[in-house]
Parts: sequence; structure tokens; C-alpha cells
Amino acid sequence: MDPVLIGFIIYLLIILGVGLWTYKLTKTQEDFIIAGRRLNPWVVAFSERASGESAWLLLGLPGAVFMAGLIEIWTAIGCILGIAFAWFVIARDLRVKSEEHGALTIPEFFSSNFGVNDNRIRLVATFIIIFFYTFYVSAQFNGAGKTLNVTFGIPHIYGILIGAIVIVFYTLMGGFFAVAWTDFVQAIIMILTLVVLPIVGFIALKAIDVPLNISFSSLFGEKAGWAAFAGVIGGLSWGLGYAGQPHLVIRYMSIKDPEKVRISRNIAIAWSIPAFFGAFFIGVIGRALISPGNLADAEKLMPLLATTFFPKWFAGILISGAIAAMMSTADSQLLVTTSAISEDIYHRAFRRKLSQKTLVAVSRLVTFLVGVFAFVLAIVSKKLIFTMVSYAWSGLGASFGPAILLSLKWPKTTPNGVLAGMITGAVSTIVWANIPVLNNFLTVRLVSFIFATVAVIVFSLLDRKK
Repeated sequence: MDPVLIGFIIYLLIILGVGLWTYKLTKTQEDFIIAGRRLNPWVVAFSERASGESAWLLLGLPGAVFMAGLIEIWTAIGCILGIAFAWFVIARDLRVKSEEHGALTIPEFFSSNFGVNDNRIRLVATFIIIFFYTFYVSAQFNGAGKTLNVTFGIPHIYGILIGAIVIVFYTLMGGFFAVAWTDFVQAIIMILTLVVLPIVGFIALKAIDVPLNISFSSLFGEKAGWAAFAGVIGGLSWGLGYAGQPHLVIRYMSIKDPEKVRISRNIAIAWSIPAFFGAFFIGVIGRALISPGNLADAEKLMPLLATTFFPKWFAGILISGAIAAMMSTADSQLLVTTSAISEDIYHRAFRRKLSQKTLVAVSRLVTFLVGVFAFVLAIVSKKLIFTMVSYAWSGLGASFGPAILLSLKWPKTTPNGVLAGMITGAVSTIVWANIPVLNNFLTVRLVSFIFATVAVIVFSLLDRKK
């Protein structure tokens, strides 16, 4: 049997084993959604980083660098800054306030934080989560299909099916415990891939005396004026999304002790710096070795380089890092979508009085159904992973980022302000992203975030004035 395949099968068995182990730990709805708020800081940090950086980091970003050039360095810098900002400004306050109000989800936090039972917030937030996360999860399934196709020659559709089955299974079984502990393992594999592969790539380039062709102007895409400015801002704007991704901020709520947030923060930032620059340099190395015209799908660059530079058995470990990235993000997003439907709508909005066992059963059923829908979208969609993730990232970041940030830091924020911000963030993303001339002029990730922030402030001040 192929050594790469053996390594990959062992990896999958470990992940499925974690799902079965954590099944016994998941007894209540709080366990299923946020692991009973009893995770240690190391698991929280690694889980937050693994779920934050999906197939986009292992496949999408190297592919974007391969196609667009060194201007994508601003994306790496923006993401690192965004991660640090979210951990420093949001993490501890959200952990403390969510426990004070007994909130298990972001929609429930909004309602309980203002002392109201506002089903409008729950319904709008749940719709936004379902809409954008369906695109996000399908992008991860798509990434699994691409990786398995390059590595093992498995037809794309069957690769998607394999990834979907594994992810849905262990998320359905163990809930947040399974997600967090598998993310811990996956984050280690991901950072190994993102550090080792570029180092060996640079050694290979030096051995065959191939130049990197890095210049100051190339950092701006060989552009000047507004075009260069828009490119830089477009990359840096990725950082804005970290404050509003429900599958990331929910990690802050799961840590056992709020005083341990500082430890998790330091670990998360330390992981991010080599990870993002590693992904960037994988793309740089690919540009030096391969002509863009000789690679039909740029997002297959990482597994292609891994199988080129390393023995098959070790390439299998590194390629598992890409699968790990997809799984660690898709499982978290499935869980957030599930909790929004089962907890915020079925349990809270409809006020169904159910036992904890029944609530967990409902959550598992919803997980399965959402997974099936995302699988279908992954099959029919023709968009690149980078494009789909950018769209969902913008929508979620703008819808929830300003609302969370101002709810925690600005006492004048009101429920109507939060509602207006969520709607504005979602609608402006959908409209702006689908008008190419606008999105090319200034990225939707920045524009929608600004619009949503203004909406929260204006409607909150109007409420106060009344």
C-alpha cells in the first residue's frame, strides 16, 4: 500500500477515535456547544488557531500568492494583527460576560447582555450564520476534494464525500469536546507543514540556483497610486474579520478560567506568525519553480510541492496538515450553525422545554442536515476556496464584529443598534461583493465592516435619544 495513504489512514483513525472518546463526555447542551466552559488554555489556543485557519491558509493563500504575487504579504500581516487584536480586546471580556449571563452562543449573548429576550436578534443572527457558514463549510469540503485528488488520484467528488463524512461524524458524536481536542492535534500538524515545507523549499531553490525575484515594487503588485493602496488595504482588511467569526470567539467563551486568557493569547499569536509567513512563502517558492500557466489549479500547489520535495511517507504527514486545516474549521462552523438552530431558535425562540438529552439529540440531527447541505453546495460550486472564504469571512466579520466589539466596550450600545449592525454587515457584503467595479475599487471586507460599525452607533444613539 502507498506509504502516503497509510499515513493518512492512521491520521483519520486518530481523529475518529477522538470523536468516539469525547462522545462519553458530552452529556448536556452546554457540553455540546462550549465544552462546559472547562477547557485548558493550551487546547483553547490551538483550537482557536486551527479552526481559524482553514483550507484557505494551506491551499488558498499559497495559491493566491502563486497567482497574484507578493502583494499577498499584506494579507498575512493583516491576519496576524487581527488575531492579536481579537485576543487582546475581546477575549477576556466575552468570556466573563457570557458566563455572567449564561450565554452559550453569540445570539444569546446579545440578548442576555441587554437584559431582553429579543427573538429578532436570534432570528437574524441565525439566518446570517446559516447563510454564510454554508459557503464556508462547503469550501472546506472542496479543499478536501482537491487535496485527496492531487495526493491519491481520488476523483474530486469522492474526496469531498470522504472529508464530509469524517468531519460530520466526529462533530456529531463529540460536539465541542471533539472539535477542540481534534483541533489541538490538527494545529500541531498544520504548523509542522507550514514551517517545514517552506524551509525545504528554500534549500531546494538554493541548490538549483533559482532566484525568488523579490523587489520592493512587487510587494505592491507592481502597481502605483490608488491601485496599490487598494491592494494593500484589501490584504490588511482580512484582520477585521477575526473579531466577528462566531466559530472563533466561541473559543474565548469555553476557557476554564478567565485569568488564563493571557496564556492562550500568547500561544495563539506565537502560532500565527510562522504559520502565515510559511503559507506566504510556499506561494513564493511555487512562483519561482512553476510557471502559472503550467498549473491548472493554483490551490493544488501545496500538496504538489510536498510530494515533490519529500519522501512519500513524510509528504503524507504534511498533506494531512491541509486535511487538518479543513476539518478543524469545518467542524467548528458546523457546530456554530447547529447551536444557532438548536439552541437559539428551537430552544430559546420557540421556548421548547426539553431535557438535556433531547437537546443534544436535536443538535446532532441539525449537524447532520447542515453537513449534507454544505456537501451538495461543494459539489455544484465552481468558485475557488479563496473566493468563497473571502465572501463568508467578510459577511460574518461585518455582521458580528462591530456588534460584539461595541457591546463589550461601548455602554451606549442597544439591541436595535446590534440588530441594525448585523443586517447592515450582511446586506452590504452581499451587495458590494457582487458588484465587481465596487469590490475592485475598495474591498468589501473593509467597506461592510465600516458600514456595520456606523449602523450600530447611529441606531444606538437614536434609541438613547428616544
